[in-house]
Amino acid sequence: MDGQRPLTKAEHDAFCQLMNSENQRLSDEDKRQNHRIDELEQNVHQIGELTTAIKTLAVNMESMVKEQEQQGHRLEVLESRDGEMWRKVTGYFITAVIGIMVGFIFTQIGM
Repeated sequence: MDGQRPLTKAEHDAFCQLMNSENQRLSDEDKRQNHRIDELEQNVHQIGELTTAIKTLAVNMESMVKEQEQQGHRLEVLESRDGEMWRKVTGYFITAVIGIMVGFIFTQIGM
């Protein structure tokens, strides 16, 4: 036998116990790694959902900004309309007063 002595049962059992403990250690490490991988997959999934939600929020915000701009323009038109009406009414009133005064002056002069 090539100058090697045969293994005894005790040596064989010790080797089997060492292999079993190493296999158990590797199995435990695999479980820990699988658990970490599962957590990472969940985190990646949550990040994907968050990204989608942020994109939707950005689109909604953009449409809200456009709507606010449109409302601002409409408000400016409405506010200027009231100002224009007031200026017209004031102009008509002043024209009427001046007309009355000119008429009164012409009647006093005899025209």
